[in-house]
Amino acid sequence: MPSVSISCPCGSGQPLDACCGRYHAGKAAPTPEALMRSRYSAFVLNLTDYLLTSWHPETRPVSLTADDTTHWLRLQVVSSGEQGDEGWVTFRATFREGHHFGVLEEASRFRREAGHWRYLDGQPTVSRLKPGRNDACLCGSGRKFKRCCALG
Repeated sequence: MPSVSISCPCGSGQPLDACCGRYHAGKAAPTPEALMRSRYSAFVLNLTDYLLTSWHPETRPVSLTADDTTHWLRLQVVSSGEQGDEGWVTFRATFREGHHFGVLEEASRFRREAGHWRYLDGQPTVSRLKPGRNDACLCGSGRKFKRCCALG
């Protein structure tokens, strides 16, 4: 597990161990949004075992391979909710692959069984982004693109 002193990748502003890291360590996520945020963080950190265990058995793939080519930059939760043991989260996740940027938008469904929320499935769309040098950086840092992610 990564150092607990790092900031949580989900964008909460909390340390990883006080946020998504506790779910990665086995604590049940209390809401679909908390589970989705922890899954986003797991994608950032390449925690494929956690991604598999947090996936509903009805739709879970047999295996996942860590992806070192996609670098996740920012998560934005658009909406979330739950009704009984069914939940949903709509989000936008900005990423970089080499010198190309994109955004994954998904309306995800979750199901709670035996006290644990699990990712069921989603309707993803991927769009490519072409930021201008003087645009605000896609990562949400508040800096201009040319002074932030365009450098890396």
